Amino acid sequence: MTTNWIRRTTLTLATCALTMATAAHAAGTVGETFPPGFPAIEDASLGKPVIGFGAAGVVVRTPVIFLHGNNDTPFPTACNRFGRMQAMAQYLADSGYATSELWGLGYQGDQCDLTGNQTRRSSIAHTNAANVPDLRRFVLAVLAFTGAKEVDIVAHSLGVTLAREWMRQDDSGRLVRRFVAIDGPNGGIINCSPNAANYFQGAAFGGFTPASEVCVELGSPNTRFLKLLNGERDRDGGHGRGHDDDRDTPRTLVIRNADKSFVYFPVQDGFIAPVPAEDSFGQPTDFSRSAVIKGARQLDLVGQGAYDPILGTTHLGILNSPQTRQATFEFLVAPPPRR
Repeated sequence: MTTNWIRRTTLTLATCALTMATAAHAAGTVGETFPPGFPAIEDASLGKPVIGFGAAGVVVRTPVIFLHGNNDTPFPTACNRFGRMQAMAQYLADSGYATSELWGLGYQGDQCDLTGNQTRRSSIAHTNAANVPDLRRFVLAVLAFTGAKEVDIVAHSLGVTLAREWMRQDDSGRLVRRFVAIDGPNGGIINCSPNAANYFQGAAFGGFTPASEVCVELGSPNTRFLKLLNGERDRDGGHGRGHDDDRDTPRTLVIRNADKSFVYFPVQDGFIAPVPAEDSFGQPTDFSRSAVIKGARQLDLVGQGAYDPILGTTHLGILNSPQTRQATFEFLVAPPPRR
């Protein structure tokens, strides 16, 4: 055994150890708190600091902000068993992102306030418009803390329209490099109709009546909120279509359920029974393409209920699925398109 062989072997082992250590550092563990020095941001609706995750450290990639859907949290809490945005962020960490580049915002708190009043699920505090101030302050805080000039956004369900409404209100599309929109209600939701068979109107099921604040925003593709969001101020619109102007669509990836989703399709979705395909005005409406954004890249998935271990729904399962996670990662790290 020669001295040169020993030296080469030692060097090889040292290189492997360094590579493994670097990979482990890159992966890290996505936590459930913000780092020291990150500013406390008060939830505009709850009157207490927002929850979420992030970390200090070197930032090389564009920071990613994760936005959950209605009645959800960025990680599981004592009052919410879902909270799968943290797992999505962990997938990116395991794929090479630093935890300092991954930030989650809980813009509706820990959901423990729902235990005393389920109708808060459809109330003003859960609307897009009411939560824009939280997102606005959070994005600016992440930019200041990381030193980045722009962010990427990965959003699910209500988080999709929340991000779009913030960009519309502030004309802040320049701050968003890429946007992943997972099964968002861009053309409205199905559970707001006045039909007696729409059990979501009941207080125990969230109180999604046509007059509830969330339904005033999202109960029809023809609400004032969605017409403004989708650039339809002067157009009649149309039932069940997703629309957008061209400001953000080239850098947007839509990932949607194409077979069922209990907030859009009038079919059984896991344990969630169907409701009639009507909008909040009582008009027959096809919401099945609600998640579509005009001009965006689009990935249609089926069978996503297999990834919701609690309710078996596609709407929640799609956030957990390996197809969604891989497509999100590939979209975020892809080189910019040639011009």
